[in-house]
Order: sequence, then structure tokens, then C-alpha cells
Amino acid sequence: MKNAFIALTSLALFGCTNGDSLPSIQPDRTGETCGDKPNCVSTIDTRADHQLARFELTLNGQQNWQAIKELALALPGASLGQQSDNYIRVECRSKFFQFVDDFEVRLQGQEAVVRSESRTGYSDFGVNRERADLFRQYLNDAGYLKH
Repeated sequence: MKNAFIALTSLALFGCTNGDSLPSIQPDRTGETCGDKPNCVSTIDTRADHQLARFELTLNGQQNWQAIKELALALPGASLGQQSDNYIRVECRSKFFQFVDDFEVRLQGQEAVVRSESRTGYSDFGVNRERADLFRQYLNDAGYLKH
């Protein structure tokens, strides 16, 4: 009974969506700061709650954009949303409620600009930051990040 109450409360507070009713997504929002909700992180945002440390790439990382895209697609629940020459948007779907977050990466000079945001709801309970940290670990393990 307690678990049912928690599930219903979560649905009421944070919304629920399925693939048929996803909001339309603007292409490439890596250049935008996050909104005021605590459900977004970005390398260009300077506010502590939203800021991610820069993803400075090694020369090897700069030359392996295809491999970086594959690492983004290796994130849990990931599927390709959109891509262009130096940009990828990965849709990360949560297991239980099927919430969709947009994880975006743009190759810009010697840096990967990263932005991760929930499409619905108010808070993400730190999921987008955890996803960005996991991506950082993938890049680091591959030798694509400067130390």
C-alpha cells in the first residue's frame, strides 16, 4: 500500500509521459542555459545547481567524434533522437515510469558541450547530473578527456 501511495504521489508531482505524447523538442539546445527547474545540467550554465565542469577533449577525443557519439548512445535507456555533423541528441528513457530526458552533446573545438534535461516534471532527483558524470567516466576511460 505504501509503495502504491509513493508511485501515485510521484506521478502527480512529476508527471508521466509515454512516447506518443512527448513535447516537441527544439534542435540543438547545447548553447542554452537551463531553466529554473532543478531538472537540467549544462557545461555552459554558471549556476552551481545546473553547472557541469567542462569536457575538455584530448586530441584523440577531438578526432573520434563517431566514438564519442557511440559512448553517448551507450548510456542507460539511450536511443538516438537526432544528429548532425558535430551534434547528437540522445533520448534517455527511465525504466519504470518511461520519463524521457534529452542528453545533448556538441563537439565545439577542443570541447564537448554537454546538456542534459528532463522533458517533463519539476525535479529529476539528480538523474541528469549522474548521467553526465557517467558520460564523463566513459570519455575518461576511452582516453578522450584531458586531466
